[in-house]
Amino acid sequence: MKRSNIVLSVLLVLTFVVAACAPAPTPAPTAMPEPTKMPEPTAMPEPVLKDIVDTAVADGRFTTLVTAVTAAGLVDTLKGEGPFTVFAPTDDAFAKLPAGTIEELLKPESKQALTDILLYHVVSGKVMAADVVGLTSATTVLGKDVAIKVDMGNVYINDAQVIITDIETSNGVIHVIDTVILPPAELGTIVDIAVADGRFTTLVAALQAAGLVETLSGEGPFTVFAPTDDAFAKLPAGTVESLLKPENLEQLKNILLYHVVSGKVMAADVVGLTSAPTVLGQDVTITVKDGNVYLNDTVQVIITDIEASNGVIHVIDAVLLPK
Repeated sequence: MKRSNIVLSVLLVLTFVVAACAPAPTPAPTAMPEPTKMPEPTAMPEPVLKDIVDTAVADGRFTTLVTAVTAAGLVDTLKGEGPFTVFAPTDDAFAKLPAGTIEELLKPESKQALTDILLYHVVSGKVMAADVVGLTSATTVLGKDVAIKVDMGNVYINDAQVIITDIETSNGVIHVIDTVILPPAELGTIVDIAVADGRFTTLVAALQAAGLVETLSGEGPFTVFAPTDDAFAKLPAGTVESLLKPENLEQLKNILLYHVVSGKVMAADVVGLTSAPTVLGQDVTITVKDGNVYLNDTVQVIITDIEASNGVIHVIDAVLLPK
């Protein structure tokens, strides 16, 4: 019995020793914390484009242009939907105009002229610089074309150089130019030009006496070989006075119609002709001698290609007389 107790004690001791020597239990893994989420980047707002007028106002280099647009009543137009392409002259460009020009244009009585000039700087549509350089001309809102050319890498609108391109706006684009471009003057009729010239006072008086002013102010086109006052002065003394008398008006009318050809015949075409039928029904002969053009052998053409809205004038040094 005593021995059994001893054995039991030994077994208990061994049990405790084994338990003490056993490896410690592996602790359960600790859960890793969730990573902190980075905030989403805030989208930058798109820049809000201003319209053409507000862009010009904010720029500061176009104060004269803005004043002119306001005086012409074009602010609402250029703030409209468009799109428009504006060739915008700077203040320095306006300063190149002759002294007093701007002040004159800003007067109420000059509003139409000012409007025409401004509209000559505007093209319908949004034409970026990359497209402009591929053009040779563009039709303005005024209805008249501007010439476009590229020279030594620079772009010119008529004679104005484009110095800054592609200023985008909400209703189009602005290209900055260094000179104000002026629309071509309206051509007058053949009679208007003869009156304004000052060298054709006898011709004008004859046209009035013969009742041909309305005809030569009409649609035409006509080619007029126009004798100067000096040309009429070569006629025998008293001839002009006699022709202007009422009883000689039919003869005067025939002489004048002998100076008129139907159609617009420019000098380059005249030199290729040997004759041309006049409105009177009789031909004039055309010859070229030593680079000069003569009608009926003796009457020299001294100035060519004075264009009119209804034809062209070639100036001659003597009066043509029908047979």
